[in-house]
Amino acid sequence: MNKLTYKGYGARVEFDERDEIFVGRILGIRAIIGFHGNTVAQLKSEFHASIDDFLAQCKEEGISPEKPASGQLLLRVPPELHSAALIAAKANGISLNQWAIKTFEDAMQ
Repeated sequence: MNKLTYKGYGARVEFDERDEIFVGRILGIRAIIGFHGNTVAQLKSEFHASIDDFLAQCKEEGISPEKPASGQLLLRVPPELHSAALIAAKANGISLNQWAIKTFEDAMQ
């Protein structure tokens, strides 16, 4: 899966072999927003235009645009996993929050 990001919004991109175009969809919001392009440059341009249109429409309607994530994440994990994560963080000289962020970043690479 390929990803694009713009103004804090992310999208999944795939290649449609039948139509020979790149197709994308904004992720993490309730609105269904899709876009497509024949080239990578056109795809990126359409993605940016889709986000800009979404934000403009929200402003026109006087509503706050939905954000894909707040930056706060609550996880419920088994106590053994919590303990192991705390030990791993302390062993690296960082907080559990810093360790979790690094672990998430590493997993997304």
